[in-house]
Amino acid sequence: MSISTPGGEQRRPTVVSTGKKPAAGRPASGAKAGSGKPTAARAGGGKGPRKPIAPVKVSQGRAKGPIILFVVVGLVAAGIIGFGAWAAFQGSKPWEERADAISGIVNYREKDPELVKGSNHQPGPIKYTVSPPVAGPHNQAWQNCMGDVYDAPIANEHAVHSLEHGAIWITYRPDLPADQVSKLAEKVRGNEKMLMSPFEGLDKPISLQAWGYQLKLDNADDSRIDEFVKTLRVNASIEGPTALCNQGITATGTTPRDDGVQMPTQ
Repeated sequence: MSISTPGGEQRRPTVVSTGKKPAAGRPASGAKAGSGKPTAARAGGGKGPRKPIAPVKVSQGRAKGPIILFVVVGLVAAGIIGFGAWAAFQGSKPWEERADAISGIVNYREKDPELVKGSNHQPGPIKYTVSPPVAGPHNQAWQNCMGDVYDAPIANEHAVHSLEHGAIWITYRPDLPADQVSKLAEKVRGNEKMLMSPFEGLDKPISLQAWGYQLKLDNADDSRIDEFVKTLRVNASIEGPTALCNQGITATGTTPRDDGVQMPTQ
């Protein structure tokens, strides 16, 4: 159908109907873009505009392994440094203080100063007030103390002279188990200023002697044995570090040897 307008300067446009509907989502002919209500496609099915989709955040967990390793290494390093500082501090103390710090040690230098004067040589058997003896009069000959391990008792009079020279004398009850005796022997054998022998009548399985010091123990695994040796060997000498440990008596037996053999003066 056509509509004709009157002639003249104003003429209406001729509208021709095609009988077709405008395509969905597109504005009809003559409609301004963006005008009117939103279509169903733009309105999200009639439910209003869609909300923007928030981006999904992916959390990345930190690797804990390297952190733990770093912390452990740091703690170990701190422990080593701390122990080194403590050991250096301990080592800087006078040996007398370190000796007194050993648990159970008896300091006869304080208990009986007269006993530990030394340089008093006497022939024949000598009666001692401390058993095993730690100081006092002694034979002019010392017991060899170059890491000697004696399998039988030795004379006190010779052993005390060895103590005066800075030796450590380890004694043990004859019934001490063989494995314990072996552990003690390992600490003595081949080490200068050390000697070891069985001793009858001990009130403890093991007894350690240095000049003026004694420590009695129950077994050879006690860590105080090493502390005693480290602290007092040589240091406890009242004749200096050059006092001899060789050229001494090597025989066993509890009777001192006064056979007229001239011994060195130290």
